[in-house]
Amino acid sequence: MVINWYGEGCFKVQIGDFTLVSDPFDSKLGLNPARGKFDVLLKTISAWPAPEEEKQEGAVLIGPGEYEIKGFEIHGIPLTKESSDNFFKTIYFVKTEDANLCFLGHIADYPDEDALGELKSVDVLFVPAGGKPFIKPELVAKLVKQINPKIIVPMFFKVPGLKRQASDIKEFVDELEIKVELEEKLTIKKKDLAEIKVTKIVQLKI
Repeated sequence: MVINWYGEGCFKVQIGDFTLVSDPFDSKLGLNPARGKFDVLLKTISAWPAPEEEKQEGAVLIGPGEYEIKGFEIHGIPLTKESSDNFFKTIYFVKTEDANLCFLGHIADYPDEDALGELKSVDVLFVPAGGKPFIKPELVAKLVKQINPKIIVPMFFKVPGLKRQASDIKEFVDELEIKVELEEKLTIKKKDLAEIKVTKIVQLKI
């Protein structure tokens, strides 16, 4: 499994010939969005009523539910208390042979019990690290202590070129008190994951 980051909440996960993309963004943000084909595209926030999607070659998931695509299990859990009549938010869990992934997406508060139950089996946690309007670093620290993931991958923090307000990742790292590993991409193998005994932060470069 190889994971690349494009900024904000947009990741591309490559597992053999299977490609998953999360939360693509508009180039108006000042960053270069992910390009190319995908098998699954996850959207952790969507307008309601959900707009009609342009026809895509891959599956576009925009809400809660149980999905199985090309042998990969994906579970979307609604963030009900953070949603409204105009939009809804979803957390996605992706189960693979190498690792269990969780995309917290646009989460702004501590997850409820339904989500916490699944979070306890997560290996790789993709979590906002740039302050408002997303979850506070102190709540992330509390969550990490409760679920003990192997790897935390920060997102939605300040990077060069980003045209929206976001905080630097430093406050997030200082609150969690976990050493950061800076990588061009994240490569995960099941046997390597088993050797990780203490949660680590892997900050990816764009």
